[in-house]
Amino acid sequence: MQDRTPKKTATDQEELARLTLEEMAPLGDTYAHYEDETINVFGGIPGEEVVVRIVRYKSRRQQRVSGIVVEVLTPSPHRVEPPCPYFGPCTGCQWQHIDYEYQLELKRNAVLAHLSAYPELERVSVAPTLPSPQQFNYRNHARFTVRDGGKLGFVNRINRRFVKIGECMLMTPWINETLGTLQGKSAETSQLTIRYGINTGDWLVQPILHNEEVPIASGQGHYKERLLDRPFRIASPSFFQVNTKQAERLAELVRDRLELNGTELVVDAYAGVGTFAVLLAPFVRSVVAIEESSAALKDAAINTLGIGNLDFIEGRTEDVLDELVDDPDAVVLDPPRVGCHPKALQALVRRSPRRVVYVSCEPETLARW
Repeated sequence: MQDRTPKKTATDQEELARLTLEEMAPLGDTYAHYEDETINVFGGIPGEEVVVRIVRYKSRRQQRVSGIVVEVLTPSPHRVEPPCPYFGPCTGCQWQHIDYEYQLELKRNAVLAHLSAYPELERVSVAPTLPSPQQFNYRNHARFTVRDGGKLGFVNRINRRFVKIGECMLMTPWINETLGTLQGKSAETSQLTIRYGINTGDWLVQPILHNEEVPIASGQGHYKERLLDRPFRIASPSFFQVNTKQAERLAELVRDRLELNGTELVVDAYAGVGTFAVLLAPFVRSVVAIEESSAALKDAAINTLGIGNLDFIEGRTEDVLDELVDDPDAVVLDPPRVGCHPKALQALVRRSPRRVVYVSCEPETLARW
């Protein structure tokens, strides 16, 4: 149901529309129909009737339309009050207005939806989502935009407005303390990255800040973290899971799913800084890790010191898999968001490992490939 007549408020001349929200959309939005097209709406839950502020903008030279919920007329039973004062203007969080148990259900449903788009995957079983030990204050990595004389904050992805942040509820307390320390003192840069070792207390602040009022060291090339009591060095450009506790849980889950007996040759494809390779090495005969990023490989060289049954190979997974002398007994795939290269999967089929564990942060590419 939709009131198709756009409305202007008397005070601020905003374009408003009354819409009924449909299924979940990418980026944590919901879908809705407006002006004979499907649009994304931020801040809603499927089935709700809401008033939406219409935002028109250009994307890749095309005029696009999005919506932001400004009033809920018929709330979902799963709606809760967002605890963060920046929810909405920030858009960094998408689901603070949704009960956490229902968030877990929505994530599982998203995986099911992408898998069911392919007939051969319709009967794949999807287990319930494993909740995070912490709903808030878990992120070990923050990237702030710097505006207006050194103010730190985030940019709204819909209207592109800058929002100064005093505290982000997702970040670990140390990052928030550092945010307060650097607020108003970082005008020499336009972007600021802070990474923190939850289990080590080590940190990285990039870029280097020359302001004499900044009381902490900056410009570090890397920082150190521990997962399951193993040390890891992570360089500034290297990828590392932002939720340390869930990363440890994921590593244990991968090991369990591989059903190891200690005799296996395991390949860790898209190995990054060597996280899975290092944590699996004590439980197998040998590990071959494959990675093409030079920054990650430098970290991996440090992280794998003293591990005699682990070899790192520089190259693309789709090339290296076909060049291996021995067929692997098990393979861990942990590709970037775009998913595995088709040639990598073809090589995997030719190798025919007994077990494959695919770690994916993007259900759509997981299903497609």
